[in-house]
Amino acid sequence: MATPLLPNSRTEPDGSPLLRVLSYNIRSMRDDTDALARVISACAPDLVLVQEAPRFFRWRKKLARLAADSGQVILTGGATAAGPAILCSLRATVERTEDVLLPLTPGHHRRGFATAVVRFGGARVGVLSCHLSLQKGERREQAGMLLDRLAGMGVEHAIAGGDLNEGPDGPAFRLLSGALQDCRAVAPWGGEETWRYGEPHRRIDAVFATKGIEVLGCGVPLDQPGVSSADLIAATDHLPVLAALRVPVA
Repeated sequence: MATPLLPNSRTEPDGSPLLRVLSYNIRSMRDDTDALARVISACAPDLVLVQEAPRFFRWRKKLARLAADSGQVILTGGATAAGPAILCSLRATVERTEDVLLPLTPGHHRRGFATAVVRFGGARVGVLSCHLSLQKGERREQAGMLLDRLAGMGVEHAIAGGDLNEGPDGPAFRLLSGALQDCRAVAPWGGEETWRYGEPHRRIDAVFATKGIEVLGCGVPLDQPGVSSADLIAATDHLPVLAALRVPVA
């Protein structure tokens, strides 16, 4: 039996928005960018939490081309956040953005957060895209910084997503899922593993939401119309995570 589709974006009569949020490590657009754009476009997201956005020569032009080809606009991030970025549909009203560089450990890759506060319908939402360290201890510290950053955004509802570089049993993942809703665990939908290029296959990419947000479904969009297995393989070395979320209004 085919997997039921996630609901489409809409605004409820009381002003509560139903959002589609995609988290995607795009490997600096080193692969098939047409396939990448087709996957994003087919998922029809309101927000795209990007990891490994282009960071070097003409990075803004490359990210802008991806946004245009996939029906999005650049919200924030890229090289200025050391890789994480946020794209959004024109449905979003932007209140503010901030790119955050995390403390640099000598010999390690620079990490950062792309963050924004946006409005959909009657809801004000904090958004954060992250790509945590390859080092276990540093990942745990960065997960704590992520929670501190969300707490300081001055919003009741927030969404965070990214490449955690560890699975649900890891300390950074556990810290985040203890404070936030791990959307895949709350409402499983679609596929589970996001990293299939080594053994064992793992779920190292995730979307999280604060407690008041209703999670309607979350997972890898394997059966999403317009998303082919060939495009998922050609686009990048990670699989995307798509979540449908309903954000309440006061």
